Amino acid sequence: MIAGKRVVYTSGTFDMLHVNHLKMIQYARALGDLLIVGVNTDELVASYKSAPIIPFEQRIELIKALKWPDIVIPQKSLDHTDKVKKLNIDVFVIGDDWAGKYDYLKELGVDVVYFPYGDGISSSKLKREIVEKYSKLVDVADTHFSNDIDVKNH
Repeated sequence: MIAGKRVVYTSGTFDMLHVNHLKMIQYARALGDLLIVGVNTDELVASYKSAPIIPFEQRIELIKALKWPDIVIPQKSLDHTDKVKKLNIDVFVIGDDWAGKYDYLKELGVDVVYFPYGDGISSSKLKREIVEKYSKLVDVADTHFSNDIDVKNH
């Protein structure tokens, strides 16, 4: 707590910002008085999965533009021990795809909540759908020309 206010922290990559990101941030907002949102840096993301489509500078500005966070900060590590201590975090909210990963924060007196994303939308799913739709568009575009014309070399 800070000045009697319950501090909630949530974080993520927030690549290709979508409705499940918004739902998690809204949910986190409702759990306390002060909401801090951490946005994973490009370097951090690259350490555990493929690089984000949207650069860090743009992703953090998108999160800052939302009405729910009070503070938006860069997140450079997946270890939140120091952050919990320095920011007096009472509640930690993360997507349920990380279930169990942050249980160690409970030992520091933090309520850990794994937000249920469900089977809905995700950045990874969006990326796959974009690639699939693009491939279909290319296939359709390629059929607009007769087979005896080599349009790719002109």
